Amino acid sequence: MIKLLLVEDDTNLSYIVHSGLQEIIGGYEVITAFNGKEGLEAWREHHPDIIISDIDMPVMDGFEMVRLIRETDGDTPILFASALTSPKDVRKGYDIGVNNYVKKPFIPDELDAHLHAILKMKEGTKSRDESGICRFGKYVLDAKQAFLLNNESGNKTTLTVREAQLLQLLAQNKGEVVNRETILNRFWNTDDDYFASRSLDVFITKLRKLFANDPQIDIVTKGYSVNVLKIYDGI
Repeated sequence: MIKLLLVEDDTNLSYIVHSGLQEIIGGYEVITAFNGKEGLEAWREHHPDIIISDIDMPVMDGFEMVRLIRETDGDTPILFASALTSPKDVRKGYDIGVNNYVKKPFIPDELDAHLHAILKMKEGTKSRDESGICRFGKYVLDAKQAFLLNNESGNKTTLTVREAQLLQLLAQNKGEVVNRETILNRFWNTDDDYFASRSLDVFITKLRKLFANDPQIDIVTKGYSVNVLKIYDGI
């Protein structure tokens, strides 16, 4: 049984999704909240397996709710279901730690497919590395707590959840090519989406800046047409 937290201020849509997933499709225990504040309280109380949330809501919007959740919880998958899919909104959602978007309107069967894909990806990531700790060069990355420690200087850099996840993937495959499609599939649940691809480029640029003054660490993009990424550890 999948425990799902549904945060949606449209009562009719909330009822359709709730009944569609829990009663028609089955396999879900659906907990409902009608704004971000209620969603935050329900997350703390029920510890859901996955969260699906609207963005534009009264009292507290979806962006603020996710930001507060991600301060302490980098593991629970979160899906935004919204008509707000401009590049700015999509980038903001991914920056604060949302796992994927589904555009309204949608049907419960479509949503069910998205949810299972995200949960499957989460289980695969968990089985690969339970600790979240990666060491490369003079750095220690804690992907779960989302920070990067420089062992030489003692400097500790706080990362976003997505930055930590992406850097963890590259560090686990240091010296190896990681295909762009692989990254998009794992973190954005797509291999060919304009907004997700642009968001990935932004994240890579941010990660490069972390190591701009370290000649022993380099993140290399081998031509856009080839669509590959690589981390080089010179130590």
